[in-house]
Order: sequence, then structure tokens, then C-alpha cells
Amino acid sequence: MLAYVRLEIRRTLRDLGFVIGGIVMPVLMYLLFTNVGAADGAWRTAAMVGMAAYGAVGSALNTGGAVAEDRAVGWLRQLRVTPMTPREVVCGRALTGVVTVLPAIVAVLAAGGLVNGVRLALWQWVVIALLLWAGSVPFTLLGLGNGYRLTGPATGVANMACNLGLAVLGGLWFPVALFPGWLRAVSAYTPANRFAELGDAVARGHAPGAAALVVLTAWLLLFGAYAVLSYRRAAGTI
Repeated sequence: MLAYVRLEIRRTLRDLGFVIGGIVMPVLMYLLFTNVGAADGAWRTAAMVGMAAYGAVGSALNTGGAVAEDRAVGWLRQLRVTPMTPREVVCGRALTGVVTVLPAIVAVLAAGGLVNGVRLALWQWVVIALLLWAGSVPFTLLGLGNGYRLTGPATGVANMACNLGLAVLGGLWFPVALFPGWLRAVSAYTPANRFAELGDAVARGHAPGAAALVVLTAWLLLFGAYAVLSYRRAAGTI
């Protein structure tokens, strides 16, 4: 399985579309949102965490697009004859997604520190990056589920809708405090909101709350089951 993971990581990082959409765009959006009009240090820090989370979600979902392409060219048919079980195949792809989200996170954090002058303690930078890295797993599994279940074009549309919907509902682009009360209540149960809370809590100097961990764990189990079931369904049709 490790050889499979190394192969998929190399394939992903060589994809120009992934580099532009998953790394460059979140950085440009962050710099645009925080340098048009007046922006204080608190907003630049919060936006940095939110946009790093957005970049991570987009990169994680992108794994599903690669899966849909593999289905089209027959790669999944080849995997069926290997000793890997469905869970190992899904876990291998998930590990690929987890690794490839790291450049997006690091790029946005670097833009915050080097361009926007965000100042945090060294331990905060490290912990924010690690928490966002680990917390991206549910979104990788969601992307995988879409990729195994849908056609290539449909996967692209579904992943884009998931990315934008989760970003808006989760408050990754705009503060949740601006939402009406009912929408704030809904946002608290979305995976993107709790995902960003991991980094935001550390940026404020304290540990993430238990509620964030519980909600993210629930979504992790749900999306994980979705990915495995989708793979089994795809394996039965090729």
C-alpha cells in the first residue's frame, strides 16, 4: 500500500491544475480579502486560518477527481487484482489526500506571516499547520466517495459544490458572527466550521473545544463509510 501511496502523491503534485487551484488560488484569495479596504491584525489572522482551511478542503476533495479519472482509464480494474482490500485502497487514497493538502496549508500560512505580518508564537504556527493537516481527513474521504460513485464530470461538479457550500456554511470566507442566528446554529454542526475552529482556537492561544473534536469525528466516520461503500459499488461495476 505504501508504494501505491507514493505513486499517487507524485501524480498529484505533478498536476498543474492541482497546483493552481489547490495552492495558488487560496493564497490569492486570502491576500485579496485581507488587503482590500481596512483590515486589522485580528481579521488577517482569522482569515489566514479560514483560508488555509479552505485550501485544505479543496485539495482534499481534489483527490476524488483523480479517482474518477482512474475509473475512466481502467486503473481501478487493475487495483482489483492486487492483494489490497477495499479498505486498504480507500486508506491509501486517503493518505495521498492528507499529504497533498499540506502545501496549501503551508502556502497560506506563509502568506499570512510573510506578506500580511501575522505574528504568532512558533508553537502556534506548528500546531495550526498540524491540526489543519490532520483535520482534513474527513474531506479527503468525502472526495473519494464522490470519485468512486460518480462519473468524472459529475465528480468535478459535486466536489466544487461541496467545496463552496462547506466554505460558505462553515464561515471559512466570512466570520460566522455575521450570519443570522439560525444559520450560526447550523454552521456549528458543519465539518468545515469545526475544522477551521481547530486552527482558530490555537491562534487565540487555547486548545480546540471538545465539541469541535466530536463533530469532526462524527463526520469522519460518516464520510469514511461513504468512501468504502462507494468503492465497493465501483468495484462491482468495472
